[in-house]
Amino acid sequence: MRLFLLPMLALLGAAPAPAPVAKWERIFDGKTLAGWTPKITGRAVGEDPLHMFIVHDGAIRVSHANYTKFEGEFGHLFWKTPLKAYRIRLEYRLFGESLPGIKEWQASNSGLMFHSQAPETMRRDQPFPVSLELQLLGIPRPTQEPTGNLCTPGTTVVFEGKRDPRHCIPSTSPLLPVGRWTRLELEVLPNGEITHFIDGKAVLHYSAPELDPGDKDAQPLIAAAGGKVQLGQGYIALQSEGHQIDFRNIELQRLD
Repeated sequence: MRLFLLPMLALLGAAPAPAPVAKWERIFDGKTLAGWTPKITGRAVGEDPLHMFIVHDGAIRVSHANYTKFEGEFGHLFWKTPLKAYRIRLEYRLFGESLPGIKEWQASNSGLMFHSQAPETMRRDQPFPVSLELQLLGIPRPTQEPTGNLCTPGTTVVFEGKRDPRHCIPSTSPLLPVGRWTRLELEVLPNGEITHFIDGKAVLHYSAPELDPGDKDAQPLIAAAGGKVQLGQGYIALQSEGHQIDFRNIELQRLD
């Protein structure tokens, strides 16, 4: 029997080895903001004189310690490397009160921007980068909305089979309170399919992101791309929108 099996195995060949699984890598060391760059409305790239973005107790914190009211200082903290296909996961916690002077929609509101333009290409007074935003909300707030929604500054996507013109598309996440640590994951596949996960459950799916030709901030990006509107890569950024938030355990898995 052994003499028979050995030639057969040689004829069939060894089974192919399974494809290697991409490793998760930490992109925040828990101690410094190395590799991260702030862009705050009204300021040059890299300027953060009031320390909006700090490291606190192993987390990246959007801090209001040196702010008395909101005066249009939307902030975004960009990671250094543009990405195409990947998964990113982290934990976040909105906490405390919103700054005085915000608009109602800013209450208990932050986000993870992705497929974003480079911070160096933003206008000095530009409030948001052209990007997709995985919106992070908590209650109480003036309108009771789930977390994990999509907002589209300067962009559009295909949702439920058609291009959707809405600025924000709601997720199926439950309402979650301010002060609660929540697990977030974003999956961006090479074919342009994108899924949001909250606490391990898929809450929103869409595809085919594009730059919006009708948006004034997207127009120069389209021109620089030779008229192309397809949006297949960009930067990620943590958002400051008038409410304090912590981000921790930030990990990336590259799929390309």
